Amino acid sequence: MIEEYQRLDKRVQKWLFNQGWPDLREIQKRAIGPILAGDRDVLISASTAAGKTEAFFLPACSAIAEEENGFGILYISPLKALINDQYRRLESLSEMLDMQVTPWHGDSLQSKKKKARNNPSGIILITPESLESLLVREPGWVKQSFTSLKYIVIDEFHAFIGTERGQQLLSLLTRLEHITGRISNPIPRVALSATLGELEKVPLSLRPNKSLPCETITSSQHQSTIKVQVKGYLEPVDIMADETRTSAEQQICQEIYTLCRGDSHLVFANSRSRTESIAAQLSDLCEQQVVPNEFFPHHGSLAKELREDLEARLQKEILPTTAICTMTLELGIDIGKVSSVIQVTAPHSVSSLRQRLGRSGRRNSPSILRMLIAENELSDKSNIVDGLRLELVQSLAMIRLLIVENWFEPADTKQMHLSTFLHQILAVIAQWGSVRADQLYSLLCEQGPFKEISIQHFKQLLSHMGTIQLIQQLNSGELVLGSEGERLTNSYTFYAVFKTPEEFRIVAGSKTLGTLPVDSLILKDQHIIFGGRRWKVTDVDDEKKVIYVTSTKGGKPPKFNGSGMSIHDRVRQEMLKIYRNGDYRIEVGNQKIDFLDSLGRQLFQEGACLFKEADLEKQPVYQSGKNSYIFSWMGDKVVNTLSVLLIMNGYICTNFAGVIEVQKSNIDDIKNYLIEIAKDNLPDEAELARTLSLQQKLIEKYDEYLPEELLTECYGRKAFDSRSAKQWILTCLK
Repeated sequence: MIEEYQRLDKRVQKWLFNQGWPDLREIQKRAIGPILAGDRDVLISASTAAGKTEAFFLPACSAIAEEENGFGILYISPLKALINDQYRRLESLSEMLDMQVTPWHGDSLQSKKKKARNNPSGIILITPESLESLLVREPGWVKQSFTSLKYIVIDEFHAFIGTERGQQLLSLLTRLEHITGRISNPIPRVALSATLGELEKVPLSLRPNKSLPCETITSSQHQSTIKVQVKGYLEPVDIMADETRTSAEQQICQEIYTLCRGDSHLVFANSRSRTESIAAQLSDLCEQQVVPNEFFPHHGSLAKELREDLEARLQKEILPTTAICTMTLELGIDIGKVSSVIQVTAPHSVSSLRQRLGRSGRRNSPSILRMLIAENELSDKSNIVDGLRLELVQSLAMIRLLIVENWFEPADTKQMHLSTFLHQILAVIAQWGSVRADQLYSLLCEQGPFKEISIQHFKQLLSHMGTIQLIQQLNSGELVLGSEGERLTNSYTFYAVFKTPEEFRIVAGSKTLGTLPVDSLILKDQHIIFGGRRWKVTDVDDEKKVIYVTSTKGGKPPKFNGSGMSIHDRVRQEMLKIYRNGDYRIEVGNQKIDFLDSLGRQLFQEGACLFKEADLEKQPVYQSGKNSYIFSWMGDKVVNTLSVLLIMNGYICTNFAGVIEVQKSNIDDIKNYLIEIAKDNLPDEAELARTLSLQQKLIEKYDEYLPEELLTECYGRKAFDSRSAKQWILTCLK
């Protein structure tokens, strides 16, 4: 590594020597030249623990080592916990360079922020929300402190692409370049990620205006061994009638207890309610066996101290520890080595599954993934949806796409993100005090990320914002905040563009356990589960938003908000391929690897046999009694489109896992109707969205402030795909 090594600052070389590294990794060597050049954006894509963070920071810290006036590196993270982790990891390197590192978020020490305010230099670690707050409240200080910025690095970039928060971040970076006079001399952006689909399209998501070229660096050498097992479970038909049988979740908890006790693991349960329920049952099992508890919940609503204590316990690797978690431990927080990752229920996406798998198998040991999937026991009341074992087959499809195809979901870059656009209009006006409409459009749409918004859209939105007092126009023509705009921008919740449910603090005695996003009524004397333990509600203070609890035995988990993520076309197409072949196994050389247990194989065979019996390969619409079932094997956008087309004609539809059930119908009528409407003139996405109630379309945080016509167009793009639906109808129903 001599040539690359010598290009680094001497103190960085000394730090590397002190780490005892025999060599730099391939990706770290390849990143040194492009990052030191400082004349391009850089995308570093490699698997978890491949050394992406050091690939950026070693050359970037070398480049800013002598800089003293203003920040040299702006590091942006989706999580406060990741910032704290990065701060810890940079500690010894920054000491060697005598370089200031400042973690800047809501929980950061004020003393560190004050020091950075008085003497901005080195590295600042921040979330998009805190950067928004600085731009709106302290634009003068931002201009002074960030003018000499050499790099912007975005960690876990895949977590931002195509989301409202991602649009806000890209807009913030354009505004930062604008306020520091760097639009014509852009600040290089570096993106780090382990899971990026359609890599060639990602540079456009990093810098939509293409004002700098982008170099992509991937590792060709890093290969890891993966061990996968999928286990099936049966949910009894009538568990109340037979006390000798246990629920699928109880069986799964017993399995997790047996597999995980005595070592460290991550269990991903997808929802907060299931996370809490599983953690409580595992804790109960430890108590019953009179052994120390090793199982702890980890989700965004837990108190910071509880989350950090668990993260520290995992990092130290002294005590066996299993975290039952949501997406909070999916991203790159350093939690040391875990022996395996367990997924309960089908994952949201292949990308998410890849991130989770990457949390195990460090230090040359194999990555181990176990998936525990429950299906309903069949009875005379079961329908074809139950019999096909769709959740199991979806899990198998995702594993195949991950391992065989190395495929991840690409970002949806065709969205308008109007809720965030409205937010950014208010933020820019709040930042500058007043601004002209043409300046706004130039900054946010032409230079910024809102490329899908036309001048017509823009004028329509500004007019409506004026009507509802968000903004007003002065005689000079400049736009300023209106009374409602002032109210919104003065709120502490303004800086985040994502919607959060109302949070209540949960207090036991004098200790705050965390916050609970409440979407249903919580009553006195009700039993809830939180922090992996059972509690009885002693009082609820609606005004102060506090739920008081005492420890108790028994109780059911609270209801939590949770939104399902859209399944991609490719996943359902892979499911169809598995059904057609009657085979889910993965070919390695001349042999096929079977990763299902015996019950899982039995469940799969039931589904595969039913697929053949029902002749679903040749007939995508199936009649069962008075109901019809449509199997498009397409993603949720097409399924939604077909469902609404049928509802528009008076049909009653429901869908599960991509299968549409049409009540009191026959297949010939359905086929004829869909073919006629596809031949004639299939409604576009906005027309389909118009059939829904206004309330159904209010998804994002500021949707309620949008004119209904724009809201409808925006929602239509998210939910429907008329072109693909038309193509499916004319190809598969004839």
